[in-house]
Amino acid sequence: MDRIALEGGTPLHGDIPVSGAKNSAIKLMAASLLTSEPVRLTNMPRLADTRLLGRLLQRFGTSITESIGDDGQETLLHTPEITSAFAPYDLVRQMRASFNVLGPLLARTGHAKVSLPGGCTIGARPVDLHLKALEALGAHIDMHEGYVFAQAPRGLKGAEIEFPFVSVGATEHALMAATLAHGTTVFHNAACEPEIVDLAECLNAMGAKVSGAGTPTITVEGVAALKGTDWSVICDRIEAGTYALAAAMAGGEVRLTKVRPELIGILLDKMRQAGCEITTGDNTVTIKRGPGRLKAVDITTEVYPGFATDLQAQFMALMTLADGESTVRETIFENRFMHVPELSRLGASIAVQTGGEAKVTGVDELRGAQVMATDLRASACLIIAGLAAKGETIVNRVYHLDRGFENLEGKLSACGAKIRRIKGDTPVEEIDE
Repeated sequence: MDRIALEGGTPLHGDIPVSGAKNSAIKLMAASLLTSEPVRLTNMPRLADTRLLGRLLQRFGTSITESIGDDGQETLLHTPEITSAFAPYDLVRQMRASFNVLGPLLARTGHAKVSLPGGCTIGARPVDLHLKALEALGAHIDMHEGYVFAQAPRGLKGAEIEFPFVSVGATEHALMAATLAHGTTVFHNAACEPEIVDLAECLNAMGAKVSGAGTPTITVEGVAALKGTDWSVICDRIEAGTYALAAAMAGGEVRLTKVRPELIGILLDKMRQAGCEITTGDNTVTIKRGPGRLKAVDITTEVYPGFATDLQAQFMALMTLADGESTVRETIFENRFMHVPELSRLGASIAVQTGGEAKVTGVDELRGAQVMATDLRASACLIIAGLAAKGETIVNRVYHLDRGFENLEGKLSACGAKIRRIKGDTPVEEIDE
């Protein structure tokens, strides 16, 4: 497995372009199954997750063409006919979001067989809300041998659906299915994330009739068919936040480009409270940090527009060097402190409490060590910590990183970071600058 090696202590200076959002791109790719016409997605990230979903879509009859256009990387998806509505375990288990092909397949063909996605390292993320929403839309659901068998031979029907708690995945999944349902569907307690707005607006460009996306109540008037479209993927707010925190951790001055500052507003507010100088433009965010220590700041993860759980680990890394004690409260996932032991290997002082809370006491310095990435965001957290740690840090199992960050080491290197990828099983002691 590849590893990332960092030599900490070098301030960052330069521009970092933010890629298209992974969490939007994969749902937009799934939405292309809803039409027989071509869908062109621009500003597309090239990630392990998008490649994996592409392989799954090809099983259903989707042709995929990648190219470079005026808006960066493009992906053209065309499914003139669904040749198979079967999503096997070997592919679905590798990425939970691939389960969201169930709704589009069911809406377009009236049937689908999709593997349950299995477990997740950061906690339980059950799909029961997804299935209950599809059942409310008139689908008949059977489950056996680890597969979901869904049927709606006469099509889906509009319904009133109230989610018992906010779920991004269930909202996106049911939204896609409802676009081709007969009649009107109203979702209550829907998730409000920008990626849901991006999906809804793309569906509307395809001929859907979706209103209220970005609020807790979304209304969908079903249509008979959708058409193709060209759509630019929204910027990745998690990638933007990660690089903003990397700049604050390492020091220096970094400008993020191709970003929407309002999507990470609460993070930028917290960074200002910590002592960072933040300047925003129409599509830019500039982060500047002087030589002094940062201040400890508390955070609590919440659904959007609250502090994103996907930035919790990265912000905790920043707080390890802050002056004072900060409290990090995780309310979304129950197992999302697995990065704490690895940060401790670098010299961080963190005490995990009961009830999803961690106390971070800032230390004078971190020191490089070998660490192990446990999930995607933990990988980014350890990279950020390594940028500031004295000596060399080796981050193992970075295949997690490749799922959600495009050319991370290249973007950081362009700003002066001493970072490199170690391929395969090459012994660390054989790697020289």
